[in-house]
Amino acid sequence: TYGHDVPGIVQALADSAAARGVGERLAVATVAFPDVNLDDHWARGDARRAIAARAWSVVVLQQGPSSVEANREQLRAAVRRFAPEIRQAGARPALYGPWPSRARAGDVDRATGSYALAAADVDGLHFPAGAAWRLASERDSTLALWAPDGLHASVAGAYAAALVIHAGLAGRSPVGLPARVRLRSGVVLGVDDATAAALQRAAAEAMARYGRS
Repeated sequence: TYGHDVPGIVQALADSAAARGVGERLAVATVAFPDVNLDDHWARGDARRAIAARAWSVVVLQQGPSSVEANREQLRAAVRRFAPEIRQAGARPALYGPWPSRARAGDVDRATGSYALAAADVDGLHFPAGAAWRLASERDSTLALWAPDGLHASVAGAYAAALVIHAGLAGRSPVGLPARVRLRSGVVLGVDDATAAALQRAAAEAMARYGRS
């Protein structure tokens, strides 16, 4: 989530679309730490304080893939705990469904299902990034979506996740968005045009098949 600043890429995609008269710019903020789940976030308090600090439109929740049954139930319980505070801030909860590690890539459907259930529990949005990775990889196995550690996202993987989230927030297909964006930090991130087109199609299909708006 923070290795390639997925929220920043989402914001930059929105900036680009708004510059063309499509949609609006976004204000984003991120609370993220390594190796924590939503129960850890609740206990630390940083996320809860950020939610309460201002009025939000959407609060996006994410932890690990949560594909096994115990982790699925933990995810759903944690989301139900966060949801009233999110609603009190005037926002709608959203679930950003991540990808399993490369070694457990076959768990992606279970992971997607876990996040879909958690979103439905609280009438929240669902952004199935892991499903988009699977669809893209099925079409082109040469796409390098994982970083070398086989767990985190490469730039292409982060771009794919951002496409899904932007599509869910904007309510529009990501097809036609730019392949490269400049973050407000000044960093330029992106992929080649062919990869962008493939990832945009996969993101659109993932939202159509598994997303929740």
